[in-house]
Amino acid sequence: QVQLVESGGGLVQAGGSLRLSCESSASISSFNLMGWFRQAPGKQREFVAHITRGGTTNYADSVKGRFTMSRDNDKNMLYLQMNSLKPEDTAVYYCRLETRTTWVRGYWGQGTQVTVSS
Repeated sequence: QVQLVESGGGLVQAGGSLRLSCESSASISSFNLMGWFRQAPGKQREFVAHITRGGTTNYADSVKGRFTMSRDNDKNMLYLQMNSLKPEDTAVYYCRLETRTTWVRGYWGQGTQVTVSS
């Protein structure tokens, strides 16, 4: 069973930055998709960003230009650099790994809370 542990969340003022990390117990290079999702109170979980095994990144329109996803295959780590944070970015952020080439089931972390105050 793959274990994912997120960290780096916290409380930040609007316009600030945070860097989220996700540590995998398995080699991330064996997965086709690696991503970040988030869930705000009362809302459905939504896609934030992903990176493919080949290194292609994709972002939700709402975070494009502000968030950057990266990975370190040697350390089995995923990162999400979040800049110019807005109150609407407040959510629990989850990392996810998928063996398929599309999001089917995969593995989820337990989440880390990000709160952006106005």
